[in-house]
Amino acid sequence: MSNPVCLPGEPRVDLPQARAHGLSPDEFRNIERILGRTPTFTELGVFSVMWSEHCSYKSSRKYLRTLPSRSELVVQGPGENAGAIDVGDGWVAVFKIESHNHPSYVEPYQGAATGVGGILRDIFTMGARPVASMDSLKFGSFDHPRTRYLVGGVVGGIGGYGNCVGVPTVAGEVMFDASYNGNILVNAFCLGLARSGELMSARASGAGNPVLYVGSATGRDGIHGASLLASAEFDAESESKRPTVQVGDPFTEKLLIEACLEAGRTGAIVAIQDMGAAGLTSSSSEMAARGAVGIDLDLDKVPLREQNLTPYEILLSESQERMLIVAQRGRERELQAIFEKWDLHAVVVGEIIAEPRWRARWRGQMVADIPVGALADEAPVYDRPARPADSRPRGIACAPVRQMAAPEAFKALLENPNIASKRWVFRQYDSIVQGNTVSGPGPGDAAVLRLKHSRRALAIKVDSNPRACALDPYLGAIATVVEAARNVACTGARPVGITNCLNYGNPERPEIMWQFAEGVRGLGDAARALGTPVVSGNVSFYNETEGRAILPTPTIAVVGVMPDAARRVASFFKNPGDAILIARTNPPRLAASEYAAMFGASDEQLAPIDLNREAALVDALVGAAEAGLIRSAHDVAEGGLAVAIAEACFNPDGVVGAEADLAALGLTSTSELFGEGASTVVFSAATGDVEQVTRLFGSRGIDCRTIGKVTAEARLRLMPIIDEDVRALRDKYEEALPGRLAAND
Repeated sequence: MSNPVCLPGEPRVDLPQARAHGLSPDEFRNIERILGRTPTFTELGVFSVMWSEHCSYKSSRKYLRTLPSRSELVVQGPGENAGAIDVGDGWVAVFKIESHNHPSYVEPYQGAATGVGGILRDIFTMGARPVASMDSLKFGSFDHPRTRYLVGGVVGGIGGYGNCVGVPTVAGEVMFDASYNGNILVNAFCLGLARSGELMSARASGAGNPVLYVGSATGRDGIHGASLLASAEFDAESESKRPTVQVGDPFTEKLLIEACLEAGRTGAIVAIQDMGAAGLTSSSSEMAARGAVGIDLDLDKVPLREQNLTPYEILLSESQERMLIVAQRGRERELQAIFEKWDLHAVVVGEIIAEPRWRARWRGQMVADIPVGALADEAPVYDRPARPADSRPRGIACAPVRQMAAPEAFKALLENPNIASKRWVFRQYDSIVQGNTVSGPGPGDAAVLRLKHSRRALAIKVDSNPRACALDPYLGAIATVVEAARNVACTGARPVGITNCLNYGNPERPEIMWQFAEGVRGLGDAARALGTPVVSGNVSFYNETEGRAILPTPTIAVVGVMPDAARRVASFFKNPGDAILIARTNPPRLAASEYAAMFGASDEQLAPIDLNREAALVDALVGAAEAGLIRSAHDVAEGGLAVAIAEACFNPDGVVGAEADLAALGLTSTSELFGEGASTVVFSAATGDVEQVTRLFGSRGIDCRTIGKVTAEARLRLMPIIDEDVRALRDKYEEALPGRLAAND
């Protein structure tokens, strides 16, 4: 077979052109060695996206292989579009989290919207119906001129896409820090449900089987979104990269969900994959590589939204709402009829071949002919230098140490936008569509979703702790995992699986690579200790602008299973007269806390973490909930113990109060009131159950003690430090974020 051809008018392929495509000199020489010739311009584009950091994980693969990914409940681990866990009663939960950071900074509305669309497709590609979304958002400080614009655009994009497509956004987190001034983070999570045995695969097979392109037509939007935008740091020209951001259409996505799920039920689909990053190129080559087969594409048959697209543009376009399907030979018309019913394209654009080659033809000419393995499995894997920085990491927010009276510090913390209510954000999201939401965004520690036709429920939570990870990447990652698991356990659900989005700076810098390596080590150790395998995930490198990196931000989402939804535990106090208790594994510290960011602190080391005790605390919370012994549970996180008790008083059904003699309990120090980092839970129980609760936690080696009681009077009395009206505190808490956003007008 003759070599593929370059087309008239295409740029010359040489080393400068390869470098412009993000390839190193060594990588370009390796491509020439693999092909035995200089690549065509189309092939250069294909290699550039498939060997990009975003698609190939060339700097992270070595470390990701160390993560635990198996348990008796794991149905599908890493390697497919998403992970899957058996959650009982014939149901499988399919879930994943991914980043859309760079596109969201360049064009916040479409960047965030298409991030939601992309993660939804990862889920229904598996044959699961998307039932819930979460997000983790990191913005710059309110002093930065772009922050308000970015917040409005990102929140609008998430709500605009999710609300239209009919998938509820049920939980999330939002943080503001100067570290993200030049590079925000937008991480999107989705969970779907499928019946056991009905999952679909992205593994192609069967020489002669037709390849169908389904969904929207192809345009020029998103070209090089994966390689030159998501796999490079920002610079002064970042605004010019706006054309590489995709444009989403949630109404087409809704049609695509229904069509794909209906098509999956026919049994005519051999393999299916979303055309996400790198579009048609990645979906076709990855499916072929998984099945150890080849694929032959006829680009003349690809539906186009614009005329005169070149093969290079067709293959690299990241136009949204598109899927690639390998069908059983002879059943293509059956599938086409389904997609036509939903008013979507369904066109045969190629076939599976036995020879493991990836080929593309256009107007009767071969424009690409590459070994499939070279694009997927044989992409470069780097063992980059990794060593800690010589000095304290830049960007850790820690004010000069100053004395602050505890009552004033407490009220200031409640108005801190990282602690205050995020109602302004989540009121723009539909959180109850589909009717599965038992507990959505707001006061709860984790969202809870019912499994229809079952007593079971799922709890989901996303967490991150970048300041802790900046001080100690290993302990910070552990703290993030155990916090997410603890939040899930506070609802009464047992954590069963993890997905992660690992956001870091430039991996070519040894100190960043060290942060990443330590973060993965912490993630792995915590996951093993908790028995929560990592079944899917994403790595996002190059999150920096002009050499200034974000704080290391591993974002962790945990899924938990609750045998009986009726046993769900709320996060807020309910009954006056109930005892208030705390259980914890270690005293808190001010290091990396919101208090330290606002008022300074002498602590520079995180509190140690005993993973055996963390697992025991989770087990105790779940056991107490299943036994009906606790009436509320709330994790102590940002703002520390005082803030957690105040939040527990903000009962949406009617505020209550709390009183405790902190002096008698020895809890009056600044670190005890406002410290973070310890695994501490505030919970309430009927007075008659206190002894049994204390024994349950004590039997697992967890310190548990009564610190006060719930009161009918809406007053927070943490004596002798704090004596405040709960309604006034709640007003501060609710009004803080809208006030900050309005102040930037």
